[in-house]
Amino acid sequence: MDQGRQVFSVDLLERYATKNRGMITCMAAGNDVIVLGTSKGWIIRHDFGLGNSNDVDLSVGRAGEQSIHKVFVDPGGSHCIATVTGVGGAETFYTHAKWPKPRVLSRLKGLVVNAVAWNRQQITEVSTKEIILGTQDGQLFEMAVDEKDKREKYIKFLFELEELPEAFMALQMETANISSGMRYYVMAVTPTRLYSFTGIGTLESVFASYKERAVHFMELPGEIPNSELHFFIKQRRAVHFAWLSGTGIYHGGLNFGAQHSYPNGDENFVENKALLNYSKLSDGTEAVKPGSMALSEYHFLLLIGNKVKVVNRISEQIIEELQFDTTADSVSRGIIGLCSDASAGLFYAYDQNSIFQVSVIDEGRDMWKVYLDLKVYAAALANCRDPLQRDQVYLVQAEAAFTNKEYLRAASFYAKINYVISFEEVTLKFISINEPEALRTFLLRKLDNLSKDDKCQITMISTWATELYLDKINRLLLEDDTAIENRDSEYHSVIQEFRAFMSDCKDVLDEATTMKLLESYGRVEELVYFANLKEQYEIVVHHYIQQGEAKKALDVLQKSSVSDELQYKFAPELIMLDAYETVEAWMANKNLNPRRLITAMMRYSSEPHAKNETHEVIKYLEFCVHRLHNEDPGIHNLLLSLYAKQEDDSALLRFLQCKFGKGRENGPEFFYDPKYALRLCLKEKRTRACVHIYSMMSMHEEAVALALQIDPELAMAEADKVEDDEDLRKKLWLMVAKHVVKQEKGVKRENIRKAIAFLKETDGLLKIEDILPFFPDFALIDDFKEAICSSLEDYNKQIEQLKEEMNDATRGADNIRNDISALTQRYAVIDRDEECGVCKRKILMMTGDFRMAQGYSSAGPLAPFYVFPCGHSFHAQCLITHVTSCAHEEQAEHILDLQKQLTLLGSETRRDINGSRSDEPITNATTADKLRSELDDAIASECPFCGELMINEITLPFIKPEDSLNSASWDLRPPTNLANQRTISLPV
Repeated sequence: MDQGRQVFSVDLLERYATKNRGMITCMAAGNDVIVLGTSKGWIIRHDFGLGNSNDVDLSVGRAGEQSIHKVFVDPGGSHCIATVTGVGGAETFYTHAKWPKPRVLSRLKGLVVNAVAWNRQQITEVSTKEIILGTQDGQLFEMAVDEKDKREKYIKFLFELEELPEAFMALQMETANISSGMRYYVMAVTPTRLYSFTGIGTLESVFASYKERAVHFMELPGEIPNSELHFFIKQRRAVHFAWLSGTGIYHGGLNFGAQHSYPNGDENFVENKALLNYSKLSDGTEAVKPGSMALSEYHFLLLIGNKVKVVNRISEQIIEELQFDTTADSVSRGIIGLCSDASAGLFYAYDQNSIFQVSVIDEGRDMWKVYLDLKVYAAALANCRDPLQRDQVYLVQAEAAFTNKEYLRAASFYAKINYVISFEEVTLKFISINEPEALRTFLLRKLDNLSKDDKCQITMISTWATELYLDKINRLLLEDDTAIENRDSEYHSVIQEFRAFMSDCKDVLDEATTMKLLESYGRVEELVYFANLKEQYEIVVHHYIQQGEAKKALDVLQKSSVSDELQYKFAPELIMLDAYETVEAWMANKNLNPRRLITAMMRYSSEPHAKNETHEVIKYLEFCVHRLHNEDPGIHNLLLSLYAKQEDDSALLRFLQCKFGKGRENGPEFFYDPKYALRLCLKEKRTRACVHIYSMMSMHEEAVALALQIDPELAMAEADKVEDDEDLRKKLWLMVAKHVVKQEKGVKRENIRKAIAFLKETDGLLKIEDILPFFPDFALIDDFKEAICSSLEDYNKQIEQLKEEMNDATRGADNIRNDISALTQRYAVIDRDEECGVCKRKILMMTGDFRMAQGYSSAGPLAPFYVFPCGHSFHAQCLITHVTSCAHEEQAEHILDLQKQLTLLGSETRRDINGSRSDEPITNATTADKLRSELDDAIASECPFCGELMINEITLPFIKPEDSLNSASWDLRPPTNLANQRTISLPV
């Protein structure tokens, strides 16, 4: 075999590994730890993980020559059991990696331990948990050791072979936690048999159960002194086993999830059992039994002589022979044995002095080919490393199926191939043998295996598959005339499959090409189905309308993905096809704009309908107006026009009287066009509706005139609606009165009696004299005597009432004049010490002490002043100054202007008097009195301290803007320079 293709390699790990402690007799490994037993009773421990080694002498205290019979190491490399044999018999020791000295297992004294089964699932670094020991005498013992106890916890006897006492050569144990407890499975081998023990509970109870039932075993002819049993461990679980027996290597898989029961109750965990005969290991010569064995995932390593033959476990073929570089002093015995380190995935071989490491390079790389040669295709695919290898497996399967004329199966396998055979070559294979079904299957499976990036290829293959489907459908129709009626026929099955295909491939099929294909084959239903998938809803709806299936068309239009534009487009056709369903669909879709449906509604309304038939357009318009609160004038006008065409005008009147905009602030009461409504109602001769519209448009005269034509009571009601215009209301009632008088056809006195009764209904608005002109000229006055007298009495009462009101007014005027006269004589008493409210000087001060206010003449020697009823007094000038400063700018300017004019008039009057002019002073005095009166009203209409002026001063700031500089001078500021300040001491 090419060195570059080797699966296993051999390297010398250590020469003279025993350190002159004797020759190697046995070896065990676990977790990169190797323990050697020597012929002089020493065990030597090499820890390659930590890079150290130590040795222990187990022959101390024993007479004669001692040798290590067997040594065992747990998978973690912490626990070690060794048996020493010699002149004094056998003795078994336990040692821990952290112990400097071993401990003798006294209960096993004299027993030769050949095998140990470790509990891989439970064992820890500090505790072995339960382990099983097999002896040379065919006995099994259970033992457990805790490192902290420095001795074994217990040693229990479990089982002994009685039927055929033989030595136990190897043991393996597997455990699993299940709901009912711990389940154990123990496999043990002797030179001729393989025993299986299984049960739930404890080891002691499991083996105790075999006192009442037979032990299951496998016996093979022949005998081998070095019978071995190996488990291959993967992810801490045994996957398969191998027994080195006298006949061959008995091996198989282990499935601890299986529950196959034997008649005796044992559970069988072994699957795919096989026997590798030793004759296959030699070329026609006598079969040679291996001296030792190791088990890997796919191979057996068999020690034959000084070579290790690597045999593939699946194909049972020798793939390699491993050679060892042995020294001259070890040639005599050669390679003694093999052992494996399941944790590290390594194998070891040893002779008397040396240790060899057998490494696995890549043993699974060619397993796909091994399984393929054996036609185990599933396993071959599981072991493929790259797409090319998988293609070769698929190709072999495809060619085999094609040869056996299993074309559909072959097509599925061909579709999975990407490299070793081309797409065109495969399609030509099926075309050449006229197998369209297989070709279609190949195309469909090819689509499943293509990546999304192969868009062009996916589209072309999908289109080709579509054509093949259509061809298949047409052929089925030609072959069977009853295919359409028979729902269980192959035709309907293919139709369903084809539709599912279109649904899956809707995004990759070219829309135009696919529709042309469907149209060319006449598959209208499939065309509609595909259009629905591609959301070409216009085609779908058009098809359903052509078929008269309005409900299906509306169902399509109701989808959320369908544009409302299609609703508007197909509305005229749908409402003519099924008005009820169409209107129900419109009402369900509140996003529609009713204005755009007016054309369809008008088309429907133009058709004749039965009297008792529900007008669907009216129903929809009422829904829009009352439920959706639509304010579109077009909708309201259309509904009004439909109401007007009905024989019963009650709905029309209710519609006209409804105030649709009453919920909105300052909104209109209606949204229809009243002029259009009036024209329509006049055309349709809906008189009551016209009366209502005239009244609504404030055309009350027209409303009353039209109402008089049909119902005087209605005319009276219309006349009563006018409340704010008395003249118009009277005019309307006169129109009604005239109509009533002229319409009465009874005897004359009866006419007059009814006319008088009508006057009472007007609540006094009309008098007898108002309606007299409506009677004929030949009517006698005697007929109206009572009414006229009643009217005159009313007038008399009104005259008397007016007289009383005039007398009351006269007396009120006299009282007012007396009050005014009394006011002119009103006075107030002022104390001589009374102070001015502004300047705080005495009110009764001499003119010389206070400058006379401008515009005022002094009353003797006193300065002018004002006294208010509240008791406050002010000098005239002080009051002017105070009010001017507190009043707003416009009022202050008015006061100052009045004061200025008074001043000018006063100076002119003095000059004229001095010049002896007599007429002008009189005029100036009158003007001055008028100005002084205006000034008094401006400044003295109320007390400035008690009136509105004082209240308004609350809003003014305490410090005026002009006083801001003075107020700032009072601010307290920190000194700027404390160093420049001087302290002045004041005398006390």
